[in-house]
Amino acid sequence: MIDLTPLRASPGYRWLFSGLGLAFLARQLTVVAVPFQVYQITGSTLLVGMIGMAQFVPLLLASAVTGAIADAVDRRRLLAVSQILTAATAAGLAWNASLDQPKLWPIYLFSGLNAAVSAVDNPTRSAALPALVGRSLLTRALALNQTLINVAKAVGPALAGLSIATLGLEATYWIEAGAFLLCGGLMSRVPSLKPEGGGTRFGLASILEGFRFLRSRRLLQANFLIDLNAMVFGMPQALFPAIGIQQLGGSAATVGLLYAAPGAGALLAALTSGWVGRVVRQGRAVIVAVVVWGLAIATFGLVSQVELALALLAVAGGADVISAVFRNSILQLAVPDALRGRLSAIHTAVVAGGPRLGDLEAGVVASLTSVRFSVVSGGLACVLGAVAIARLVPEFADYRLEDR
Repeated sequence: MIDLTPLRASPGYRWLFSGLGLAFLARQLTVVAVPFQVYQITGSTLLVGMIGMAQFVPLLLASAVTGAIADAVDRRRLLAVSQILTAATAAGLAWNASLDQPKLWPIYLFSGLNAAVSAVDNPTRSAALPALVGRSLLTRALALNQTLINVAKAVGPALAGLSIATLGLEATYWIEAGAFLLCGGLMSRVPSLKPEGGGTRFGLASILEGFRFLRSRRLLQANFLIDLNAMVFGMPQALFPAIGIQQLGGSAATVGLLYAAPGAGALLAALTSGWVGRVVRQGRAVIVAVVVWGLAIATFGLVSQVELALALLAVAGGADVISAVFRNSILQLAVPDALRGRLSAIHTAVVAGGPRLGDLEAGVVASLTSVRFSVVSGGLACVLGAVAIARLVPEFADYRLEDR
């Protein structure tokens, strides 16, 4: 079972854990509400997929600078501010939903701003973690974080579907806004998290330093690329409204369950992740997990029964959480503290940007062919990509924990 030692050993990590738990849960409300609202207004899978591009561009632009900020200032304050800014984007979505005829452009605008703020929050949180728990407990703390994330992914989308069906879109967005304001208060209780050595001076030179470091590390490049491969080709979330309503014959609640199923499987995997601290061949573990993910998604695209579809998504989610634990471990142990904010920002651009590109890819392929073909072909492409990376970058497949 999961190892709780980091929570017992670090009071600061307990505050971070509590605040992020609320934030992860709240964020799932818009994960379901935004694509559902766009599909409700337009009936177009392509326009749902375009949400991904509206989020990807601000995320990418923000990621270029936010990592350097996280390496220059107190990371605790940056975490608190990012929660408040996220609450503001949710309030904007609530305002639009309150109109007699909600517009599409505010949905894209506030979703994009939300993604830009996540480019501040995610790398700051990742960079802060080793300072709170130490290197020896890092892999265990990452497993705990994945448990937290996937409790939210399992519970949040189902609650979002229920909230949309009973309270409406406007109330759902306001609930998220209030939750992030509370999370900002919890983050202020985390101890000061200034980077080692007082931090670097923010500027163009510090931004470029992070990219130069990455350019010389094929191991980290493969670590990012294998996740990007999985998310772009094997993450068909933009098609969940169409699959839930058309292919499976369900409603908003069914769509919510589709979004929740990967989180449920990931939660089960995270809760039984006590073994991850003993895995030495972490690169190979990532490759196997991504192959399992791709096969599960491809099979999901072929089924028409709700229960079987949910089970396959759960298997995919379980594989994803194992991949995430080891990918984050490789990243944090291979990067010095002075550069963790910048490399974590690049990682955020990959982890958060990949699904947005995946939304676009899935929506475009589905509009040109069919929803089923889009899902199946994407899952198979994910498998082929993982195998190719294993062969082309053998140092990633051969990476061992003691290589750090």
